[in-house]
Amino acid sequence: MAEAKQGEQQTALVLGARGGIGGHITEALLGRGWKVRALVRDKAPTSHHPMIEWCVGDVMMAEDVVRAAHGVSLIVHAVNPPGYRNWETLVLPMLDNAINAAETVGARMLLPGTVYNFGPDAFPLLREESSQRPTTRKGKIRVEMEDRLRAASRRGVPVLIVRAGDFFGPKARNNWFSQGLIQPGKPVRAISNPGRPGIGHQWAYLPDVAETMMRLLERADELPPFAVFHMEGFWDANGRHLPAAIERVVGHHVKMKRVPWWLFRICAPFVPLFKEILEMRCLWQKEVRMSNEKLVAFLGDEPRTPIDAAVFATLKDLDCLGPYPAGSGMDLARNESRAPV
Repeated sequence: MAEAKQGEQQTALVLGARGGIGGHITEALLGRGWKVRALVRDKAPTSHHPMIEWCVGDVMMAEDVVRAAHGVSLIVHAVNPPGYRNWETLVLPMLDNAINAAETVGARMLLPGTVYNFGPDAFPLLREESSQRPTTRKGKIRVEMEDRLRAASRRGVPVLIVRAGDFFGPKARNNWFSQGLIQPGKPVRAISNPGRPGIGHQWAYLPDVAETMMRLLERADELPPFAVFHMEGFWDANGRHLPAAIERVVGHHVKMKRVPWWLFRICAPFVPLFKEILEMRCLWQKEVRMSNEKLVAFLGDEPRTPIDAAVFATLKDLDCLGPYPAGSGMDLARNESRAPV
């Protein structure tokens, strides 16, 4: 792997820099003094951050990825097919192109991981070494992705995978929080809860995920060639704690509604997105929790933004907050959100 010399500024190639997790990793890298090169399919933005270089290209084209990766020491693979569609035909070729680029230029690979890899036989408490026998198509693809990265690590490509729960946070619209629980652009009057009553669910605040990755990268020389860590994030033990945080932030009672899964079943044959969502319903019906013991043992702790501050920042970005009185729950959350993590 090509390591930066003393005092030399490192450069990272971020695939998916305009997505939720990719955007937050980009910000975290910039905050650590990295230069970032972002590969985008359409015309590069007209406004430029001085430390971001926008490259026009397609992750599905191997030569585009290699060209963008020239001179980088880290490749962040945070790209997914739009709208969760065409996973079978797009996900693995995109990853193969990123791995090929990492081998070509001598870079480390960083992959944001998920709980999809695991099946019911490994539930409820998941550790990094838990068996991976998923029953869903996405899960099997995720297992294959990690298998290919593991093989690459044996060929000299260092790999870091950080698995976390359901993402939420500012500047992220393609997730359960923003597309399921609440309606962006509207005051929060009701929450559509997809979980079974009393069943816990694991959430991951994106700035915390990115911060965790940065702390691990800062100790990259201590990591094995294939390193995997789990985050605990925010554990909602009974499905009511996150809605309660939303209520505290908005300052009033919020009606709880059940997600109409029957509607997803009816529409799935005609709406591809509904089919993809329905496939992952099992993660809302059974308790699934990733243990962060390994992460805490290595880092000492896990970055955690107070949940009210995380919810406030997310709802504000989704334009769900209106005027509020001083001293309200939102005022407290706003102040907390300004505190360093």
